[in-house]
Amino acid sequence: MQQELQGIQSFVKVAEMGCFTKASHFLHISQPALTRRIKKLEDSLGTALFERSTRRVKLTAVGRDFLSHAKNLIDFYESSILSIKEMATHQTGTVTLSCLPTAAFYFLPSVIRDYNEHYPNIRIRILEHSASDCLESVLNGDADFGINMINITHSNIEFTPLVNEPFVLACKRDHELAKKNLVMWEDLAGLKLIGVRKSSGNRYLIDQALEGFNWKPNWFYEVRHLSTSLGMVEAGLGVAVVPSLAMPTDEHHILVSRPLIEPVIRRTLGLVFRKDDTLSPAADKFREVLMKLWSQDNTSPWVSRFSR
Repeated sequence: MQQELQGIQSFVKVAEMGCFTKASHFLHISQPALTRRIKKLEDSLGTALFERSTRRVKLTAVGRDFLSHAKNLIDFYESSILSIKEMATHQTGTVTLSCLPTAAFYFLPSVIRDYNEHYPNIRIRILEHSASDCLESVLNGDADFGINMINITHSNIEFTPLVNEPFVLACKRDHELAKKNLVMWEDLAGLKLIGVRKSSGNRYLIDQALEGFNWKPNWFYEVRHLSTSLGMVEAGLGVAVVPSLAMPTDEHHILVSRPLIEPVIRRTLGLVFRKDDTLSPAADKFREVLMKLWSQDNTSPWVSRFSR
């Protein structure tokens, strides 16, 4: 029964994503293992579900008809298991997620809202941590999983990338650099820069990328949180370099951002899990809702903004 269910789950993910590679990453299995699951399912059904070519994966007529039934079966199974778990323990359950403050503020609320619509009695606990503390909380079991940067890792941690976002310049609308469509890093020479402390993961990425340059940024102010740096920019104390996610999603009456080039510096955010660890049904469902925002919803502002 378990193998058949895994095969059906794998079939649905390949069909939704249109790609064996993306589906294998989502399911945390190798591509050959995913191929074997699909082959066993096709053998048991006695028919092919996909038409494969070197460029794309396409559902057969039988596959298209089977897809809706497969989705209904998985939804029924997962909802039933989750309900049984809750009844057996006489509690609603809690999902604990450790993440960077920018992730917590700008895209987790929409995920939590969607999740709570389906599972209103499961509580969500968000631990806002620095990159190193986020990793530590996942390793020691304080969090079910986390959202962190790819450069902060550990041999017992598995990383699933979500988004690759650029660092941008944050300044006031009346600043001279706001007139430019693109700002070079050298344009910042001599300006008072507001940046996060040197020990942070964001600062490490920037310093590493600019290591070979003849000039160095003038980090006149150093803060702990990116939100603090934006407040200082708004007060007219200088300009800041922040990840794009840290900027307000709606047009701000004072602040604007401009792309920083030569070089373009990016950070990769993703999910971090303990290797060989099994998530609770509630936590795994939350992970799935989170992945759907990035992997399946092409209208998502995060997908259109960063993944191209």
